[in-house]
Amino acid sequence: MDPNLLFWKSEGQSFFSRFKIWVNILDPTSLLSSDATIKRAHGLLGGGQKLDDWDEKTVTLSLSSVHADSGDVLPLMLRPVAFLSTSAPLVIASFLPHTNVKYALLWQFFLQSYQTRFTLANRNSSSEKSKKLSSRQLLLSAGTVCYATCAGSLPQIMIYNLGVSSEVIKAVLRTMLPIPLSAAVAFISVYTVRSEESQTGIKVFDSNGNLVGLSKAAGQKAVKETALSRAALFGTTAAVPSLLITLLWRTRVIQKSSVLIAPLRYMSVAIGFGLMIPVSFSLFPQLGTIKKENVEKNLQKAACDGLLYYHRGL
Repeated sequence: MDPNLLFWKSEGQSFFSRFKIWVNILDPTSLLSSDATIKRAHGLLGGGQKLDDWDEKTVTLSLSSVHADSGDVLPLMLRPVAFLSTSAPLVIASFLPHTNVKYALLWQFFLQSYQTRFTLANRNSSSEKSKKLSSRQLLLSAGTVCYATCAGSLPQIMIYNLGVSSEVIKAVLRTMLPIPLSAAVAFISVYTVRSEESQTGIKVFDSNGNLVGLSKAAGQKAVKETALSRAALFGTTAAVPSLLITLLWRTRVIQKSSVLIAPLRYMSVAIGFGLMIPVSFSLFPQLGTIKKENVEKNLQKAACDGLLYYHRGL
């Protein structure tokens, strides 16, 4: 078992411990480290030292930059630590009240393309023999980007293509519809892009870290958990500005200076998105567990304590 997963097994089994770890991992200064430094840090963790002897900075650098299945250094912009700085401008732009459907589609395309690439880079690749993406994965990814781009732009498409003139209906389409829509699009995108894990299975380990085999049931559970966490991230991000503006609208300051609504809305999107990233990453353990009765029969005997372990991915 990769040292990154061993750390998660030891330290990341409660939500609050995972949240604390992710806050440390998402420190942007780790982006300044070279690939050689990152590989050296990961190598030190796998050198046979006890967990108590591991240096915190070395652990953080390894967790933030190395894929737990392949042991390879992740591309700079696809590391978890780069998720906020890359996604936040795209998320904010996608929530703008565009005057043209083309601009809405363009920004959604950029956002969904990055989200799909991030999902692929941080998936569970333990069962894959080649580091190259399969033709099926490429087709699913391209289809997901196209679908998510159109679905994410649905409010703008409805307003302009249907000729909606009512300000009330426009407000509902721009503020209320994006909440369930963003969550649904995020969930379906992750579920589709990582569907191969459910069909081929992912590696599962016993309590001692020994490889047991491949489990489709564990793959389905890992994909579902990741899809739910991504849905929580984008659904909450869409809900925060609507809730905030509703509360602030009752204040005299906003009523007198309605021009403040737009900047407050987009600031709340950025802040809400930034705060929800470590929360969503922490909702489920990185080293997930599955009960032996829920895995394939040929793997059940290896679950000495009734559980098998798997890498969830992001």
